[in-house]
Amino acid sequence: MSACEPLRIGVSGLGRGFMLLLPTLAAHPGIHLVAAADPRAEARARFEADFGGTGYDDFEALCRNPKVEAVYIASPHGLHREQVECAARHGKHVLVEKPMALSLADCQAMIEAMEAAGCWLLVGHSHSFDTPYLRTAAMIRSGEYGRVRMIHALNYTDFLYRPRRTEELDTTRGGGVVYSQAAHQVDIVRLLGGGEVTRVVAQTGQWDPQRPTEGAYSALLTFANGCFATLTYSGYAHFDTDEFNGWSGELGQQRSPAEYGKARATLQSIGSSEEEARLKNRRAYGSGLGLADTSLAGIGHNHFGLVLASCDAADLRPGPTGIDVYGHTEHRLVPLAQPDIPRREVLDEWIAAVRDNVAPIHSGAWGLATMEVCFALLESARTGQVVDLHYQCPVRPEGA
Repeated sequence: MSACEPLRIGVSGLGRGFMLLLPTLAAHPGIHLVAAADPRAEARARFEADFGGTGYDDFEALCRNPKVEAVYIASPHGLHREQVECAARHGKHVLVEKPMALSLADCQAMIEAMEAAGCWLLVGHSHSFDTPYLRTAAMIRSGEYGRVRMIHALNYTDFLYRPRRTEELDTTRGGGVVYSQAAHQVDIVRLLGGGEVTRVVAQTGQWDPQRPTEGAYSALLTFANGCFATLTYSGYAHFDTDEFNGWSGELGQQRSPAEYGKARATLQSIGSSEEEARLKNRRAYGSGLGLADTSLAGIGHNHFGLVLASCDAADLRPGPTGIDVYGHTEHRLVPLAQPDIPRREVLDEWIAAVRDNVAPIHSGAWGLATMEVCFALLESARTGQVVDLHYQCPVRPEGA
């Protein structure tokens, strides 16, 4: 990690995504929040009070601020391309939230704009930044366990029944679990499997007419190195794979099985889509919430359900407390120390790129390759055909 002065960043979009990363941004010594753009006046006022920075109702005005070196884009999915291109015109480095964009053409245009500007483009946060998966990938690359042959990734959550805006339930506008959740799972599996997926076959599920978008999927991925992987996700709020991780939640928080059914029960008390959108907005930054409402206390490593990588000499299972190694004759745990600043890995990678010119794992090319798999998943489910891929890239070890 660079010992240089903190990276001065501006934020685009002070919504729920920013609220989740906020405690990490505030605690990281290498980050200084200096500006933010959001259409909500209350969010801008809260940002200025919390950080002494400048709030804007216009993204380009933020990019014109000479104090801003880099921009964290946490705006709605459909704005990612135009905002990355705007940041590039003003010479700003970018961390853009997943999903990178809603078409391959948009992803390619974002990469080209940032390359022309001579700036770094990173895509995240996805859970492939999390230490359990980074450590497992390093163990696979070490050769100690032979080649990786097969990967299974399984995650069951209540994703579809959390409060949503209308566009989050419309696939054409980036809604559903494929764009928002497969981007995590595909990233993890690509990291462990070598990066280069060659073929995808998949099915998706849309089983609730009141939530008319993909709520589940299963996919089979084939890699150039011969590895294959299965991915299954359900956001239908029944079984919960946190049960497989000692009830440690996706974001490292301790959960209780007594919360079962809470998401669906909350929705049943809501009378309209407008009321649901207001409920979601109450969980966003600035709508009664600010820095004082966040904490990293008791937060451990993040995870994304059950992941199992089968190698020649062992099966490796990353989890929030360490990596379980199931060898030929013994089972052992490679423990992980509790994080000092949970979720800091994405910021460390961004700072290293901007300050020390270290090529990131999660580059624009990496993000495009992940989205190609997501698009192929939807296409295969729609057509019933196997989809071949053409824009894949291998894993670039951090620092390479």
